[in-house]
Amino acid sequence: MKYRTITDNVMHFLMHNSFMFTIAIMCLVHAMLLGVSWYAGVMPLVYVNFVSVIVYLFCLILSNFGHIIPVYISLIAEVTIYSIVSVYYVGWKCGSQFFLFSIIPIILYFGCFIMKGAKRWIVAGLLIINFATYIYLFILYYNATPVYNVSYTVSAALMIFTTFVMVFSIVFYNTIYIYSSENEKVDLEKENEKLIVDAKEDALTGLLNRRGFIPIVESLMKGDIRNNFCVAFCDIDNFKRVNDSYGHDCGDEVLRHIAKLIKREMTNCSICRWGGEEMVILMKDYDFEVAKHKMEYLRKCVETTPTVFYNKHIAVTITIGLEEYKETHKEPDDVIKVADERMYYGKQHGKNVVIFEDKY
Repeated sequence: MKYRTITDNVMHFLMHNSFMFTIAIMCLVHAMLLGVSWYAGVMPLVYVNFVSVIVYLFCLILSNFGHIIPVYISLIAEVTIYSIVSVYYVGWKCGSQFFLFSIIPIILYFGCFIMKGAKRWIVAGLLIINFATYIYLFILYYNATPVYNVSYTVSAALMIFTTFVMVFSIVFYNTIYIYSSENEKVDLEKENEKLIVDAKEDALTGLLNRRGFIPIVESLMKGDIRNNFCVAFCDIDNFKRVNDSYGHDCGDEVLRHIAKLIKREMTNCSICRWGGEEMVILMKDYDFEVAKHKMEYLRKCVETTPTVFYNKHIAVTITIGLEEYKETHKEPDDVIKVADERMYYGKQHGKNVVIFEDKY
């Protein structure tokens, strides 16, 4: 697990700093080529590599200030010019032409990030120029005698080095691309999961909302086996007075507090914030008599457990309407509506009561 964490951290760093990392690597590559050129006695390439190192150091500064496009063009131009000059001086067999292949992933990876829409034809144009440069070098210098005949050791070292740079570039940018794509996919999946949760849960209380609650009731009503359940429709009494007296922040805290109480007391039940200060409880496999006693206990629990808000104790009560599922109920709204009507009757006749039968 620790290894994965370290790997993820490294990949995350490289993904978000890939441009600066590329410039730094290219600067290092030319510093090494400068040393090899000096050792081989190819002074023109010493000067060219020295200029390249300066160019990349300047690009680091530009990149740090956000000037990405000039740096992108400078990088491609430098590699192209160096490939031509290097092949001219030390020949085809030293492999400098492979630097052209090493920047193909760079052209694509950064080009598609920088250029959007129709501007991506610029990326295609750069790839065509890159390929045309390679063909040009092949035709002119494949069998040509170089200006400097370097030793086999230097020639082999340069060929191995340029091949390594090319392979490293291809592997590195493909790895970064794959990782970033997978990372984006994971982020999208997490966002979708969050949206699904948000779509089925109330953000304030963490209870289900109607979209998440109704399908659960439907599944109990329309299953092959008849499920016995009860529905309680709860409403916080005089909730507007709480908001008017203490403010909406206090009202929100009261809602959260009541929701926590109900979740604590009604384990294994589905609880929904129906709207405003209304909450609906689905009691699966509850006998109606048991449900009556449980709702009376819940009513007393709410009555005797005030909400603490900035050292103020806010006492509220709830009115509950209770209904048992019957075969005459065809839709979830049928059983919920009866519980709602009973709750409403209780609100009109004293509040802070549990109504479990029709009284109107």
